[in-house]
Amino acid sequence: QVRLVESGGGLVQAGGSLSLSCAASGRVFITNGMGWFRQAPGKERVFVASISWNGGSTLYADSVKGRFTIDRDKAKNTVYLQMSNLKPEDTAVYYCKLNQFSGDYWGQGTQVTVSS
Repeated sequence: QVRLVESGGGLVQAGGSLSLSCAASGRVFITNGMGWFRQAPGKERVFVASISWNGGSTLYADSVKGRFTIDRDKAKNTVYLQMSNLKPEDTAVYYCKLNQFSGDYWGQGTQVTVSS
């Protein structure tokens, strides 16, 4: 059993910043990496950012490049998403995802709301 717990969402004005974290516990043997996805109301869940666990290589959706930064703490099995210069279109539920040899695991999601 793998458990992912996200935290750090909330309400922020446009141009502001928020930091999300996602801690993994349980039978965690991260072999690939972790990432963040988001789902806006009435839309599909989409990729935001990912980080490889060993090398630390990162990938970002074009919509967040230059504004969001993903990082991880291997000792704590935790992934972070630092979001700056937030826009109303960033409003969504943000989910973290863990990918390891036993499969993919998702957190419960945390709401991020950006007011204009």
